[in-house]
Amino acid sequence: MKLVTIQKNVLVIVFMLFSLATLAQGTSADASKKLNALQQQFVDLRFGMFIHYNIPTYANADWPDPEASPKLFNPKKLDANQWAKAAKSANMSYGCLTTKHHSGFCIWDTKSTDYNVMNSPYGKDVVKQFTDAFRANGLKVMLYYSILDTHHKLRPNQITPKHIDMIKQQLTELLTRYGKIEALIIDGWDAPWSRISYDDVPFEDIYTLIKTLQPDCLVMDLNGAKYPSEGLYYTDIKTYEMGAGQRMPKESKVMPTLACLPINTSWFWKTDFPTVPVRKPQEIVDGLIKPLNTASCNFILNVAPNRDGLIDDNALAALKEVGQLWKNEGPTKSLPPLGLPIISSNLAKNQASNSSWSNDMNIMDFANDDSYRSSWESNSAVTDPWYEVDFKNEKAINMIVVAEQKENIDTYVLEYWNGAEWKKAFEGKNEDRIKIHRFDRVWTSKVRIRITHAKETPSIAEFQVFNERRL
Repeated sequence: MKLVTIQKNVLVIVFMLFSLATLAQGTSADASKKLNALQQQFVDLRFGMFIHYNIPTYANADWPDPEASPKLFNPKKLDANQWAKAAKSANMSYGCLTTKHHSGFCIWDTKSTDYNVMNSPYGKDVVKQFTDAFRANGLKVMLYYSILDTHHKLRPNQITPKHIDMIKQQLTELLTRYGKIEALIIDGWDAPWSRISYDDVPFEDIYTLIKTLQPDCLVMDLNGAKYPSEGLYYTDIKTYEMGAGQRMPKESKVMPTLACLPINTSWFWKTDFPTVPVRKPQEIVDGLIKPLNTASCNFILNVAPNRDGLIDDNALAALKEVGQLWKNEGPTKSLPPLGLPIISSNLAKNQASNSSWSNDMNIMDFANDDSYRSSWESNSAVTDPWYEVDFKNEKAINMIVVAEQKENIDTYVLEYWNGAEWKKAFEGKNEDRIKIHRFDRVWTSKVRIRITHAKETPSIAEFQVFNERRL
């Protein structure tokens, strides 16, 4: 009788575990489907207004003195309604305001720091005025936020837990006080010029906080240029800052994308803006909006208000002409189904690695050095090439990504060492350049790929291992 009870209990536990696994798979599929719908909606917006307006406006520099006094911020005629009507005149669908740029000045009523607009001569919440005005004019609302913060010394090699707490407090304020935020554009993170990694300020923590506060808010990191164009690494939308030379590769898989440029010669207002010609409306329409929209890319044009808090006449005239030349024709072409973005820390980065015979100096260390410009390459004489990452100690993992520089490897086996033998996580065919494999969490000290067929001599730009947080 006791044995039967134990067997029944075991069966119940097995059933519960199976149900939970099935539920997790369903949840992941449902989450992907929901995100895909939000990505499509964003691309279908087609065209919007970026508004770089903050303390740099009063310094004639995009990066002002981080100790610049709040007393500088003193617009006499700030009119967010003028900004919104200018966006409407160009047939834009939304606006996005720089709530905090790299020098750390906050233009909302934050309780996280005294370095904010409420301690300026202006003394009013600019974010509230912006969100109210754009919604009143039928436009959607997005916000920009910089992780890099030179005033608060949130910069390389100086980041503390208090800095991360400040980021979370500021984002919580922005995402709980101003209604629905369609998207948050994040900057100053994991870029060569900011040098703040996704480990220094944990991306997964920040991403999870944003989605907890506003599940439908898209996260767009402006600094994803180092990552392959086919993979959604640390962003819901691929982003390209065209002024920094970033462009979508024509051969890339279709992805939901954002591209940005200023209508003026730089992002924040400069004293010569009223007299220097702005970008030509015909070029904005024919050279930017139309071709980018065709490539499933939403274009955001920056228009910088002046020190009075108003958009200059030359920019207003150009926007009106853009609206005469271009209309939003509705939905763009449908995006292909995409999985969830990669948001976790790469456990394989700079860990010990091994491989079968390599080609000359393209040895195993190049496949987990966090650079997509270098690769491990198998020696052409090897018939059964393999590559392995050795953690030395056991780690929990639930995802492996194999990133190639070009599609070459097509059939392979992914395995993990369970302490006694190699167990398969995947076996089969995948011709994608970025091969993403999610599975139930396991504990392992080593992970490897055995390549069973490749079109040419196989090489791997990055072999990545993750333990991502899941519901």
